Order: sequence, then structure tokens, then C-alpha cells
Amino acid sequence: MRIPLPPTFLSLPLAHRAYHSRADRRPENSAAAVRAAVTAGYGIEIDVQLSKDGQAMVFHDERMERLTHQTGFVRDYTAAELSAILLKDCDEGVPSLPEVLGLIAGKVPLLIEIKDQTDQMAETDGVLEAATAAALATYVGPVAVMSFNPHSVAHMARLAPKVARGITTAAYDYAGWAPLDPATCDQLRGIPDYDRTGSSFVSHEAADLSRPRVAELKVAGAAILTWTIRSPQAEAAARRIAHNITFEAYPAIF
Repeated sequence: MRIPLPPTFLSLPLAHRAYHSRADRRPENSAAAVRAAVTAGYGIEIDVQLSKDGQAMVFHDERMERLTHQTGFVRDYTAAELSAILLKDCDEGVPSLPEVLGLIAGKVPLLIEIKDQTDQMAETDGVLEAATAAALATYVGPVAVMSFNPHSVAHMARLAPKVARGITTAAYDYAGWAPLDPATCDQLRGIPDYDRTGSSFVSHEAADLSRPRVAELKVAGAAILTWTIRSPQAEAAARRIAHNITFEAYPAIF
């Protein structure tokens, strides 16, 4: 069953990895950035990765080095260990998905990207998807899930059938997506899994919004979101096609 995006997802700009600014000590996907987005009235986009003990943690990268002073993979650490590891330019640790849900508490829409756990856009073991669904089971508020990996979206159709879901999509240029193999890039570029996963939206790469497949999905009723907008000029161009934007580095227009 296809669950439509709640209407607020099409009216409030979505802050990419929450309303982050390292200069203001609120790095991407931090609790501070989430609080700032809620205060500003923006919708929020976040990412989830899997901890060693099977918990959904709000963090973009597979590895720790860029965003913390630790090394290794996120999955090398338990949820408790991650919560105690400070993010760079911040006095807070890596938040869990339940922690972020508590901060938002339905005040603004929340878009959750489930990061690919296979590095190949292959079938997943469903553990991160199950942890995400468990965290959302009692959540009250506008929320949706998405992933570049269509297998993750299919898992969410089974695990959280009442939550709106979509596919994160891109031009899938070979160089930018290496080491993903070219055949997989060619397949995913056509967004072939939209109907199979019961998706109701895509979040498509801004530079590739003119792709005919995006127009085809829009005509068929799909909501079109786009990533990542970094200026008012880019926002104006994107809104000629997309219903809403995911933005960073400037205050988006309401």
C-alpha cells in the first residue's frame, strides 16, 4: 500500500542533516542541530546508521573520523559508546534515533534516510530497518523514511507499513558512485523500484532534476523532493520542478 507524504512535507523546507552550523556548535545530525531546526520551524532530514548492538544512530558516515575524534566504523561501537563520543565542534555525543524523536516530538516533519549497509545497494539483513521501525512504532507526528537502497525501502514497507516511504535517487555517475559497479548505477538511475516498494515520493539529486524519469513520476502522482540546495538561487531553480527542497548553508524560504 502506498502511503502519501503528510502535507507538511510539501510546505516546510527540510533542513539537511538538521539545521547544522559547525561555527555555531551544532554539527550535522547533532541534537543541537535538531533543536535549532525545531526552533526555526523547519522540517528535518536526518540519516541513520547501525550501532554494534543493533540500534539506529543518527549519523551520516560509515566511519567516525570526519565527524568525531574517534576512528573505525560506526558499527564498531555500541549505542552507549556512541552517545558518549563527542561530535567535533560540539559538546554532545552521537544521538540515537529515539533521542531525536523525543526532541522533535511531532513539532515539525521528519525525513529519515536509512543508510545503505551493504556498500553495494544489495539486499540487507534488515537489522537497521527493524531498529528504525521499532523507534517509530509509538511516534506521533509527521514522519517518512527513504533510502538509496531500494531493498531497505522494501523492508520498511513490511516493518512499518503505515509510514510514508520513498527512494533517494541520483544521476549515478560512475565516478561519483565508485566503487558501486556501473551495472548497478545504470539500473538504479531509472528508479525501477518505485512501484515495487510502494513509494510515494523520491528525493532526487538537484543537478539531475530534469531527468525524464523524474517528470514521469511527478505526472503519475509522486511527490518530488530534492537534495541538496545551498543557495536561494538554487532553491528557485529547483522549485520549478520539485515540490520541496532539502537545504543547508543558508536560511531557506518558507
